[in-house]
Amino acid sequence: MKIVHVASEMFPYIKTGGLADVVGALANELARKGHEVTVFLPGYRSVIEHPDVAPSLRQSLGRLRIEMGNRFMSGDWQAFSPASNLRVCLVCREEFFDRRLPYGNGERDYEDNYLRFIFFCKAVVEIMRSTDLDADIVHGHDWQAGLLPLLLRAVEQRYRRNLAMRTVHTIHNIAFQGLFWMGSFYRTNLPAELMGIDGVEYYGQASMMKAGLLFADRVTTVSPQYAREIQTPEFGCGLDGVVQLRVDDLSGMINGINHKIWHPASDKLLPANYSREDLEGKQKCRTELLREEGFDPEYQGTVFGMVCRLTEQKGVQLVLANQEFFEREDVKLIILGAGDQRLEEAVRKLCAALPEKVAHHAALDERLSHLVEAGSDFFLMPSMFEPCGLNQMYSQVYGTVPVATRVGGLIDTVVDIEDDPEAGTGILVEATAEGVETGLTRALALKADPDRYSAVQTNGMKRDFSWKSAAEAYAAFYEELV
Repeated sequence: MKIVHVASEMFPYIKTGGLADVVGALANELARKGHEVTVFLPGYRSVIEHPDVAPSLRQSLGRLRIEMGNRFMSGDWQAFSPASNLRVCLVCREEFFDRRLPYGNGERDYEDNYLRFIFFCKAVVEIMRSTDLDADIVHGHDWQAGLLPLLLRAVEQRYRRNLAMRTVHTIHNIAFQGLFWMGSFYRTNLPAELMGIDGVEYYGQASMMKAGLLFADRVTTVSPQYAREIQTPEFGCGLDGVVQLRVDDLSGMINGINHKIWHPASDKLLPANYSREDLEGKQKCRTELLREEGFDPEYQGTVFGMVCRLTEQKGVQLVLANQEFFEREDVKLIILGAGDQRLEEAVRKLCAALPEKVAHHAALDERLSHLVEAGSDFFLMPSMFEPCGLNQMYSQVYGTVPVATRVGGLIDTVVDIEDDPEAGTGILVEATAEGVETGLTRALALKADPDRYSAVQTNGMKRDFSWKSAAEAYAAFYEELV
């Protein structure tokens, strides 16, 4: 099949979260299976300057002249092929994409994001039209690609030709909806009636996510549980009614993890490798993690790790609410992540209050994130909601027992040791401060029973979260769709 992915991120070229990992791994695995895969990305500065995208590998393939309301905007597009059957196309316009960060300046979103991603989507469609790409599947990811199904079909009508057999829109996180002032819609040059309540209008604004939800042929999310949750007011973020309209076309599909990057037996970022048959290397990783954080490397107590954006979605406030637990118990807590300034300050205060127990790194560091996963005894993931999540899967593969909340993809990927004592792989709790305290206490009890802890480790390390399995599910889904 000819498969086109359209996204705002792709590992290793540009990454702010799990979206990049999903797009990069899925595209590569589908290409490895023999499908002809094209990925469209904005031509960010970080992509252009990435060491794996040397100028000698990129081809400048033409100029772009994109209609944006009552004017035309220019740009160009480039492409490179990082693997057999895989091509990455970059939509370039310096004014929009030559910036240090992809969506905002670190404190607020860019005010012209609506222009940037309308231009991006329209440019993708124009490139497809001018190159006769003739895709079987066009798969857009999150709000940044939400307008794609509408724009694609509009161009097909104008030129009386088919550009794609079917379109798919994936919701990676429904909380981010691409909401912009209503006047932004005229830049799409789409019919005015599409700005109504049955179109992209959302409480007096234009929603790019709603466009993808309503007008793609099929809608997917990144876990079956999250597909059910977003049909409810509690998790639908105001779009639950729209999701319910598409329930017959909605699928939840678990992401995979890239074993070339995330596997303890081959992880190049670890000081020592290991497997479930030989965990000696994990102990070395634990020792190195403690040493790097300024703790006694021979410490025998329980080590909790946490790697995430410091936001309320990730439940950081639930961990902070349990300061008394960390004061009382003989434990270490290592937090890696930046985000909400209020939560960052609260984490710094916790470190200052308990310097012998708590350490924090505000900058996301890829090497250290691997070391935290490998060197911790338990991985904390107390999310308020979690569409899929990757760290709980990394943790199980690395023999680090997850302590997670009963939401979204965490329910789909972690087997609670009380729900299934024989096959349990982690601890699931309610998304409250009390629930997290219960999880922390259960973790200490598990660690105090070495044989049971070892069995839970082994259960987790046996799980197959590879993208090979996940990509097979996507390929079958595409084949059924076309």
